[in-house]
Amino acid sequence: MNRKTQQEQQTRFPQHAPLGRRRLRNAQFAGLATLAAAGALLAIAVIAPAQAAENADAADASPLHLSGNLGVVSQYVFRGTTQTNEKPALQGGFDLTHDNGLYAGIWMSNISWISDTNPAASASLEADLYAGWKPAVTDWLNADIGVLHYAYPGSYPGGMTKPDTTEIYAGLDAKWIAFKYSYSTGNTFGNANTSGSSYADLSVNHELFAGISGIAHIGRQRYTGPNSPALSYTDWKLGLTRDFSGYVLGLAYTDTNTADAGYTIRGKNIGSSQVVLSLNKTF
Repeated sequence: MNRKTQQEQQTRFPQHAPLGRRRLRNAQFAGLATLAAAGALLAIAVIAPAQAAENADAADASPLHLSGNLGVVSQYVFRGTTQTNEKPALQGGFDLTHDNGLYAGIWMSNISWISDTNPAASASLEADLYAGWKPAVTDWLNADIGVLHYAYPGSYPGGMTKPDTTEIYAGLDAKWIAFKYSYSTGNTFGNANTSGSSYADLSVNHELFAGISGIAHIGRQRYTGPNSPALSYTDWKLGLTRDFSGYVLGLAYTDTNTADAGYTIRGKNIGSSQVVLSLNKTF
């Protein structure tokens, strides 16, 4: 971004104009990934109502399943960094799945980090489009492969690297423990020349007692490019959740080892320790 001071230029989202050919290639890949996710979502959305309309009994036995989710959090923390300047967020989305493991969906949340970093930019929404396949390897092990596009619609000043990011991912889920590796195909969250950046995520989710589940997570965000030492970091999280008749209440503590030089926005390190309270409902 066009920052006025050297310190601001070293924030999490420094801006440098990418090479034209590379930018075109990345934009084309991101566009194709977005269209693929949206296309898969649209295709299933068209098929599901048609099958349901044929016969009510057949709809009950349909291999296609539609679900939605809605939640509110005291703040939106993504990979250990606050996306809403420690302010609340309203979040929600829809998922379409097939019994063969195929899925597609959309998820959205309000954000503020873009305008917090560069007041000349106007973008207050994150919209995630994703599609993938989660086949059963055994009766206790599932694989997961797919593509996810983070879209940040809004207006941006000239010369600013847009934060839209596309990642392809692969993972394994063994009931209560899961590992996922994500690989960025182009500029990553507004950082120029960072194609090939990655995120490794190891999570444990297990019921402890009386319907209370414990969550433990550690992740490693690795950036490529000239600013990689200041941008790469490790994050971790510990939390508890409790299901109250379909309403899931959660409490989590998050922290990172983000460098001040790479993640200071408005005088605060957005990767500092945070406490997040959440309430979610799936329908």
